[in-house]
Amino acid sequence: MSQRLRDTFAKGRAEGRPLFIPYVTAGYVTREDTVPILLAMEAGGADVLELGVPFSDPMADGATVQHANFVAVDHGVTLRDCFGFVREARAQGLKAPVVLMGYYNPILAYGEERAAVDARAAGVDGWIVVDLPPEEAGSFLAACRANDQSFIPLVAPTTKEPRIDILAAAADAFLYCVSVTGTTGQRAQMAADLPEFLARVRRHTSLPLAVGFGVSTKEHVAAVGKVADAAVMGSAIIAVVDAAGPESRAQSVREFVEDVSGR
Repeated sequence: MSQRLRDTFAKGRAEGRPLFIPYVTAGYVTREDTVPILLAMEAGGADVLELGVPFSDPMADGATVQHANFVAVDHGVTLRDCFGFVREARAQGLKAPVVLMGYYNPILAYGEERAAVDARAAGVDGWIVVDLPPEEAGSFLAACRANDQSFIPLVAPTTKEPRIDILAAAADAFLYCVSVTGTTGQRAQMAADLPEFLARVRRHTSLPLAVGFGVSTKEHVAAVGKVADAAVMGSAIIAVVDAAGPESRAQSVREFVEDVSGR
């Protein structure tokens, strides 16, 4: 369990506000952009940071995040590099919890226990592994728990009641609630049945709930904040990076996060 994650969510609840969790793919647009963008997101008011581990087949992601993954893979960015980015950001003063989001293959290739040990040493707080269900994550779950890291399961609108219990039992910091059926990406509006979906999940757990997939605007974040503990935004952050010049990427991200987070 990551105490840093638990404390951050507890602080948000005590302050009566939802957390804002922006995502960026490690190594995008260049390796050199990653640490400044992480620091910029925190400076802009982000509470928790998601760092995407590049993968060649990001099946749960839409076109924007897929493209970022492909560029980072072309740069040769690996899981080991992700640990290095977090380590360097911590050395430069980063305090916010960092969660790595990605797919199981890089973890398997690296070695589950070794990945958890090296992640802890680098300052990583948790993992969202899209294609690793808790029923098949026993050894990695054990490695995470032995190294003070959180395993964060995904819950979808189509998830059945008995399975929500399984997912909740594997979590210790928060549950990641996928707002729509489909891939990540920007959408015009949030799903109308989101409150009903979250109410169903809450019947199975007292853990905080974070909502991602399709959270694209400041208005979306505000809407999510009325029914959930945190809002996760990825594709819109990458769009800001894409629109900025090479010398202004971090500053543009900071300004965007300041506006969205209201902090």
